[in-house]
Amino acid sequence: MLNYKRYRKNPVVDYPEREWPNKEIVKAPVWCSVDLRDGNQALIDPMIVSEKIEFFNYLIKLGFKEIEIGFPAASQIEFDFLRQLVDRRLIPDDVVVQVLTQCREELVARTFESIQGCKQAIVHIYNSTSTLQRDVVFHMDRDQITNIAVEGTKMVKRYAADFPGKIILEYSPESFTGTELDYALEICTAVQDEWGPTKENPMIINLPSTVEMNTPNVYADQIEWMNKHFKNRESIILSVHPHNDRGTGVASAELALLAGAERVEGTLFGNGERTGNVDIMTLAYNMFSQGIDPALAIEHVNESIEIYERCCKIPIHPRHPYAGKLVFTAFSGSHQDAINKGVKAMKERGSEIWQVPYLPIDPSDIGREYEPIVRINSQSGKGGVAFIMDTYFGFKLPKGMHKEFANVIQAVSEQQGEVSPEQIMDKFREEYLNKKEPIHFRRLRVDDLSGEKKSPFDTKVTIVYTDHGEEKTFEAVGNGPIDAAKRGLQEELGIDIKILDYEEHALQSGSNSQAAAYIHLLDAESGSVTYGVGVSSNITRASVRAIFSAINRLGLGGAE
Repeated sequence: MLNYKRYRKNPVVDYPEREWPNKEIVKAPVWCSVDLRDGNQALIDPMIVSEKIEFFNYLIKLGFKEIEIGFPAASQIEFDFLRQLVDRRLIPDDVVVQVLTQCREELVARTFESIQGCKQAIVHIYNSTSTLQRDVVFHMDRDQITNIAVEGTKMVKRYAADFPGKIILEYSPESFTGTELDYALEICTAVQDEWGPTKENPMIINLPSTVEMNTPNVYADQIEWMNKHFKNRESIILSVHPHNDRGTGVASAELALLAGAERVEGTLFGNGERTGNVDIMTLAYNMFSQGIDPALAIEHVNESIEIYERCCKIPIHPRHPYAGKLVFTAFSGSHQDAINKGVKAMKERGSEIWQVPYLPIDPSDIGREYEPIVRINSQSGKGGVAFIMDTYFGFKLPKGMHKEFANVIQAVSEQQGEVSPEQIMDKFREEYLNKKEPIHFRRLRVDDLSGEKKSPFDTKVTIVYTDHGEEKTFEAVGNGPIDAAKRGLQEELGIDIKILDYEEHALQSGSNSQAAAYIHLLDAESGSVTYGVGVSSNITRASVRAIFSAINRLGLGGAE
């Protein structure tokens, strides 16, 4: 039996005065990518310098203005990487690199050595503050842990005094989510007092969910409590760094923004230790889906995926939000039908606002226009098949034909699984357009009889066709070419047929456009019904071809 009694609930915050539930996200935060540090250290095969440079340049392209590039005092490869960025002048003037270091003299000294030549840099110091780590890792009390942070701040302050560029201090009480709130405030305030930030030159206080320990609302309570209790609040940029241990990193970040956070540290697609860091791409796309400018150039998700997968050697899950190959795909018949109707309604209304069931955003807005929205398998329905025929090939099947053709495709999918759009079109040709046996329409002439008073009909047709390969001709009259062709075929073949419905539409625009015609035909003797389809540059020819197609599908062509 699952031994759940080994575990106990983490404490929640007694904070009834919370205000964040009544707030909304209205703008993007300051984004800080930690792909090259927190993300990179979690890779099975960490990036080499050339890959780091490529990734750094791509983060710049996406619009990140703050990028944590590593722990240069702890690794030669990270030190060399930073030196290349500086020496090759790869850091734009409006971008700030961030470097991480522990609060030890030799590490701080090496860190400042690595950033020589930077016009500005964020020096990020941290130490663990949680009750558990104070007890089992450091064996220190609160005052001793606070002293580490304050002494580290003094070191950074001393080296910053001789640094020719601008230094921004960032302090993180690591394992903040497991730290008593009063003590988290105490240690952050001690660092703040030592550094002396102002409104004009603020410092960053970063409150990480180093390990997710509770539901996102608890993290939001912790953030709001800190936000309201900081002194000289205008001198602090409040940052969060959520991880995803409970699978709620995105929710934690969003609620933290409601609670007063102004800055978010995370990685593209959520790479990081254990279950990962918060996924900045998902956060940004979530904002985009609500009509908020995400302040990142994320309109080409496939490009982001390619660089991420190649440099990180981690595949994007097919169901990953926004980026997964299947997230804009519907297999379910009811979903396909709703998507189909939603897209049609938008076109008919000329709406500029995206509102389509099951699709929170237009895939084409993030570079997914060449990927299928609807995919067909044995669980798909008539709406999905009709959507494929319309979207990919321009055939707007009559509503009554949806089920008939969907049944054809379902038989295929039950044998092989998923059916591609090309296979669907091939089956459409086989079942309808190329249904030319045993009778095959060849040529047509139409004569107008409307000026002849003797005839009760207004049209005469002369049709040349082959019957089991033998060429034959007949003439017939009727009220219009379709009626005349039907009457002539009834007499020629000795059948009794009735046209139940007729639809037509253009397949292309322009002088060389093709037309598609659909005939719903009843065999009065057997009661069987089916559709026939014809295509031609001449709508009358397309209609006659559709009648021949339907007769062949009903098996009324006669014996050889």
